[in-house]
Amino acid sequence: MLQNAAILGSDSIILDLEDAVSLTEKDSARILVREAIKTIDYSQVEVVVRVNPLDTEFGVQDVDMIARAKPDTLLIPKADEEEIRLVDTMLARIEEEEGFIVGTIKIIALIETAIGLETIYNVIKASRRVVGVLLGGEDLTADLGIKRTKEGEEIFYARNKVATVCRALKVDSIDTPYTDIDDDEGLAKDTARAKNLGLTGKSVIYPRHIETIHFVLAPSGAELSHALRILDAMEDAKKEGKGVFSLDGKMIDAPIINRATTTVELGIRLGIISK
Repeated sequence: MLQNAAILGSDSIILDLEDAVSLTEKDSARILVREAIKTIDYSQVEVVVRVNPLDTEFGVQDVDMIARAKPDTLLIPKADEEEIRLVDTMLARIEEEEGFIVGTIKIIALIETAIGLETIYNVIKASRRVVGVLLGGEDLTADLGIKRTKEGEEIFYARNKVATVCRALKVDSIDTPYTDIDDDEGLAKDTARAKNLGLTGKSVIYPRHIETIHFVLAPSGAELSHALRILDAMEDAKKEGKGVFSLDGKMIDAPIINRATTTVELGIRLGIISK
C-alpha cells in the first residue's frame, strides 16, 4: 500500500500511525513510514502523516521522528488549540535542527470531538502552519453519543461549521470519508451534500472513490461556462465605465463575481480549462 499510494489519483495521501496501527506495532510503523517518505517517490502527491495524539506516549515520538523525514503535512488527531501550539513549537525546533526552512511542514487539524468543533476558530488560529481541517465524522458522532448514518443528517451542523470557519480563515475544509465502499450512488450524493455546504475536499478510504469525488467536486461544464460569461461581461462593463451590470436579465454584483472567479480558478487548477 505504501508503494502504490502515489499512483491512485488522489491529491494527497495519509500515512496513518494512529488508528490503523496496533499498540504493539507503533514503533515499527513509525520507522516504516519514515523510511517510506525517504525512499519512495511521492513527488506527485502531498504526503500527510497522521500521528498519534500528543497526550499519548506515541505522539511526541511520532512528531520527532517523522518531521525529520520532511513530510509535507502532519495530521493532528483530536486537535485542540493546545496540541496545535505544541506541534508548532516542536516542528520549529526540528526544522532548525535539520536545516529546513522554518514553517516548511504544514498542519491539518483533525476535528473529531465536540470541544474541537466548538473551538475550531482557535484551533486554526493557533498556528500559521494550519492549512486545512479534516472532519472526522465517525469519532465525532461517537463523542456526541449519537448514531452515524449514511444520510449524514447528524453531522450537518459540524459540516456547516467546518466549512464556514475554514472559508473565513482561508484554509481547506475536508469532509469525512464515506465508509460504504460499494455504494457509488450514496458516495456521489454524500459528496454533493458536502460540496453544497462549502466543503472543499473529501477524504477517502477506498481508491475507487477518488474518481467519483473528483467528478462531483469539480465545477461542471455549465458552471464553468456561466462563470466565464460573467467574467467576460464584467470586463465589458469596465470598458464602458459601468460599476454594475446585468447578464441574462439578472443583476451581477460583487458576490456573484467572486463566486465566478473562484469557479474559474478551480477549473484552471484542475486542468479542466486553460488560463
